[in-house]
Amino acid sequence: MEVLYPKCAGLDVHKEVIVASVRVVESGRVQRWLNRFATTTRGILALVDWLRDYGCTQVGMEATGVYWKPVWHLLEGEFGLTLANAAAVRNVPGRKSDVNDATWLSDLLAHGLIRDSFVPPAPIQQLRDLTRTRKQLVREVCQHTQRLQKTLEDGNVKITGVISDLLGVSGRAILRGLIEGETDPERLLQLAGGRLKAPRQRLLDGLQGAVTDHHRFLLRLHLNHIEGLEQLIREVEAQIESLLDPFRDAYQRLQTIPGVSRVVAQTLLAEIGADMSHFPSSAHLVSWAGLCPRLDESAGKGRSKRLRHGDGWLKPVLVQAAWAASRSKDTYLHSQFVRLRSRRGPKKAVVAVAASILTAAYFILRDGVVYKDLGPHYLEHLDKTKTAKRLAQRLQNLGYQVELRPAA
Repeated sequence: MEVLYPKCAGLDVHKEVIVASVRVVESGRVQRWLNRFATTTRGILALVDWLRDYGCTQVGMEATGVYWKPVWHLLEGEFGLTLANAAAVRNVPGRKSDVNDATWLSDLLAHGLIRDSFVPPAPIQQLRDLTRTRKQLVREVCQHTQRLQKTLEDGNVKITGVISDLLGVSGRAILRGLIEGETDPERLLQLAGGRLKAPRQRLLDGLQGAVTDHHRFLLRLHLNHIEGLEQLIREVEAQIESLLDPFRDAYQRLQTIPGVSRVVAQTLLAEIGADMSHFPSSAHLVSWAGLCPRLDESAGKGRSKRLRHGDGWLKPVLVQAAWAASRSKDTYLHSQFVRLRSRRGPKKAVVAVAASILTAAYFILRDGVVYKDLGPHYLEHLDKTKTAKRLAQRLQNLGYQVELRPAA
């Protein structure tokens, strides 16, 4: 097998130690050197010097949690780096050790058998950290909102079913009134300011509860925590906006796609970046995101068509955007959803729409253009013969005799 990198190294990175294996081919002979280094900055700099002494040009490592990141940052610029998906470079079972893993990585790298994982540039990595942090904070807000609802139910305050947003202006006013000791339903309803649309008697009955001091303590605890999280979210969003300045044009163009809101556009840029040269085609990007069926076939029979594993931060956001796009009338994405829903069901249809959104984002970022909708009748005009046969078959299934003739 052809050797692409005669002087390379494989690194098995752990929390506190790095096992390095250097592989050098000289005069047809393969020579190896092994060493261990600490994961401190001093240890990684010693690793850089050690690799440089052997003339290494390429270094490969596995993506193990977050431990590979400081190693990558300090080696970047000194060597060509390859980040491997751990699931794609497994060694022979029963022969696993740190030394064997590092040696196996160096062998695969030397022959070009490691597929690079996508590592975005530093500005995109910073943006990615912030968007992921924001999502985690929003999840915590949702969790504490559910705890608020649980406490209200425990106090027999039945308002969660009649107030659409417990954390809205009216909902917070009622919560603050309960926390301050107010128990009169009339007074609590006055605090809402007449904004609620539910029947007055239904609201009064729901506010007639049995709230104790214990409930008030829990309500105060969760509400204060939510308000603190909301302040943190505002700070994170302000930092995201400042990091988006170099990508402002791409950020605005992404929002021209139906269903793509401000948050979705930020997540797209954070997860895939603005430079599409990392992905050979839109199909590669869709596959990387996990929005296409896996290839699982044996003896000529397909065994599974489940979705591939992909970016767990990008896929849910795209599916949410696809649900929003499916409700945008007179668009290509809406017609695609309706067309597939009748045959494959809503879940598979919305995944197809999510893949279409990501495909559109790929060309928008690659070519620097805005989204141009194909129209709701694009698929019908694409193959009129196929559409006519499908409609004729539906009529025949209903008991009609159909004869197709071209119009004059």
